[in-house]
Amino acid sequence: MQKKRKPKKTIMKLLDEHPEGLTIQKVANITKMSRLTATKYIHELLGEGRIRERKVGVARLLFSKERFIKSVKEEQIIKKLKEKF
Repeated sequence: MQKKRKPKKTIMKLLDEHPEGLTIQKVANITKMSRLTATKYIHELLGEGRIRERKVGVARLLFSKERFIKSVKEEQIIKKLKEKF
């Protein structure tokens, strides 16, 4: 019996390992999926609310939801500290 591939799980694990965010092309390259296949699963994950997307210049970086929320909170804390000092 062949193992079933779980592309969404693979993408989630990859984004957890890269808190700096990845582009769709990087996700496709690392997972050895076609860009179109990776895009399909990424859009499903975005729709499910399991990942977040941030536009940086012309690139769209993808983050796992937990990592994204944590980085946003850290940025807000740093901003507040800078304002106080």
